[in-house]
Formats: sequence, structure tokens, C-alpha cells
Amino acid sequence: MKYDGALPGGDGESETGRTGRDLRPGRMEKDETAEGLRCPMKKRRCGGCSQLEVPYREQLRRKQRAVEGLLGRFCRPEPILGMETPLHYRNKAIATFSAAPRGALTCGIYEAHTHRVVPVRDCLLQDGRINEIIAAALRAAVRCRLAAYDEDRGTGVLRHMVVRRGAATGEVSVAVVTASDFFPAGRDFTRLLLRSCPDVVTVVQNVNPRHTSAVLGTRERVLFGQGYLTDRLCGNTFRVSTRAFYQVNPAQTERLYGTALEFAALTGKERVIDAYCGIGTIALTAAPRAAAVLGVELNGDAVRDARRNARINRRENAEFVRGDAGEFMAGLAAEGETADLVFLDPPREGADRRFLASLSRLRPGRIVYISCEPSTLARDLSFLCAKGYAVRRARPVDMFPYTGHVECVVLMSRVKE
Repeated sequence: MKYDGALPGGDGESETGRTGRDLRPGRMEKDETAEGLRCPMKKRRCGGCSQLEVPYREQLRRKQRAVEGLLGRFCRPEPILGMETPLHYRNKAIATFSAAPRGALTCGIYEAHTHRVVPVRDCLLQDGRINEIIAAALRAAVRCRLAAYDEDRGTGVLRHMVVRRGAATGEVSVAVVTASDFFPAGRDFTRLLLRSCPDVVTVVQNVNPRHTSAVLGTRERVLFGQGYLTDRLCGNTFRVSTRAFYQVNPAQTERLYGTALEFAALTGKERVIDAYCGIGTIALTAAPRAAAVLGVELNGDAVRDARRNARINRRENAEFVRGDAGEFMAGLAAEGETADLVFLDPPREGADRRFLASLSRLRPGRIVYISCEPSTLARDLSFLCAKGYAVRRARPVDMFPYTGHVECVVLMSRVKE
């Protein structure tokens, strides 16, 4: 999944998860959110938790039905995996700086379908400590008399702030996005932030001068620390830099990857490719159960993190290359190479036809597709089925409670030579 994060083998985990509590629709012991929840904001306008008034059990039912409607023609989807505590699960937050009506600096989330910033002080979906870090960073920026960037006038400094927190380590990284390299109070801002937030292990200035909806730019300067945080997931330790993709719901990521490895059923003899590998989370989780794992990723920062993560976790059978996954697999197929299994975890847009054509030419025996958009997943499954594959299993995983989004893991195997 590329949507804006232990079960190291995924072997033997029941539908009840580690806690023993069954979260399949209709089988919950108690629905603790039967009456819905109320956002701390007087008028919830950001749109980030569109299902807040819907009881969690009903959310799971709706997501199950949606996946069944889209994937039912391929196979019968297994019961959705829900969360034990579906609140404050996001380990990453993006806050946008803006000028309040009287000119005071504020930060928050864009109001749904607008360019207006809604101040948020206690988001129910974000890690509670992240909420506190954002508030502390805003106070530091105000004390430093920093101004929000105004695109129309070309004035001001601050655009966004990206805060991540390692769920297992508690380490926090803060990236301040500025409109130019000029950050007049960067040192004072960092000093004030660290004084009130000792768990911040790195502060980075990210420069994004473009008129774009993209939050992060390509240039960075480390103001404090090493420029990354570390976290533990699925039995591995991961280095996560500012611009690298990392799943935002760590508890459900354990179950998502556990499902993917359960479906993969690796025996230790397979050659595995992890397309869209990011910082290597899936590849390095699979490596102890495979003969060799090769990760392919276009983001250079992520590839560097993946290589370092392989060394940190001593996965000598894992290799990572920078490049377009479709082109890479097409090259392997042209040379007569193949793979036993391919993991793919594409963006919400799904895999493009060029990639899928390359995948079918490579002819892996099995494919494990991790998707964050069931509609594009169904489209891609249709393409692969026409190329000689059949869907064997499908299981939805609720990575984003109180939103309309749902993940799904699908196993395919080759049936035609």
C-alpha cells in the first residue's frame, strides 16, 4: 500500500489476532463505539474521519460488503481484520501552516474540498503524542515570529510540517517544509522545539519552492540529529527518512504483512521480487523465509533506507535496486529470468498496464497483491486473470478506521503456461 506503515512470518495467526478478540463483522464481544464518536472540533470540517458517526462494527460490515461486491467474481473474500482499538492509530501527520484572520500563525488540516486550513488540536486518528508535538512546534514558530508562506504574494517562510513517530521506539522526526532555502530562525526554532520535546530525535528542513499540491520537495537540510528515525515492525528494525514511504498504522501493518506472508506460503527455496518495495518492509520481513529477495523502488531515498535496513537486520539474501519495477521485470523476462513469487504494493491508482504486462511476461508462479483501493485492484485482477492467473484468496484489512478506505491482500497463482 502506498497511501498516505509481531507477525514476522504470519504463520498460524487466527482471525482473533494476538489479543484473542474476534473483530470480524457480527462477532465482536462488545462494540465500544456503538453510538459513534464526536470530533473535539466544534464543527468537523477537515473530512479526515468521514465515518466518525458510524459505529465501528458497522464500518467493518460496510467495508466487507464493498470488497465482496468488487472481488466476489474472482473468489469469496475472507472476513475483514479490524482493530482492537481503532483510535489514535496514525503514526504520521501533515500539518499546513496558515495565517489566521488576524494574522496570527496557525497550522492544521485543509478543510474538505477547499484550500482553507482548519486548526486541529486533538485529532482522534493521529497518535496523541504527535498532536502534542505539532502544538509545541507551532508555539516555537510563533515565538520565532515565523510567518506562513503566501503563494499569491510570495511572502512568508513556513508551508507544512510532517511529523512521524515510531510506535515501538517512541522516536519522533519533524520535517519543516519551507518555500525556499531561507529559514532565518531555523536554529532557534529547533532549540525551542527540543527543549519541550526531548523525544524528537531529528529535525529536517525540507525545501519545496514549487506551486504544487505535493507537500515535500526534493531538497533537505538536517537541522538536528541524523535525518531519520528508527522503528521496529514485524521483528525488524527500520530506518525511516523524511520522504520515504512507511505504513501509517503500525498495529494493522503487522496483520497486513502477516496476511501477505501467510498467503505467500514461502518454504525457504523461493526467489522473490518485491515491487514498489519502499524502505524494504515487506522484503525484509519475507527474507528469512525465502532463498533470495530482490526489492525494486523508484524513490532513491527509500532505496538507500532499504539497503541500510538490510544491513541493520543482517538480511544478506535481500538486495535492493533503484528503478521502475515494470522496466526491471521486463528486462528480467527478456533475459529468460523468472521469479517464484512477486509481491506488489502499488499506489491507490493501482499498477499500470505496462507494469502488469511486464509482470505477466515474467511469469511468476504466485503473486501477492496488496492494495489500498479495491476498485483498481479489481481492474488489475481482471487483466492478470486474462493473462493466465487465477485468484485463490482475498482478505480485507482495515488500515484506516473511521474513513472509507480499506486494504486488501490477494493471492494469485498461474494456471496457464
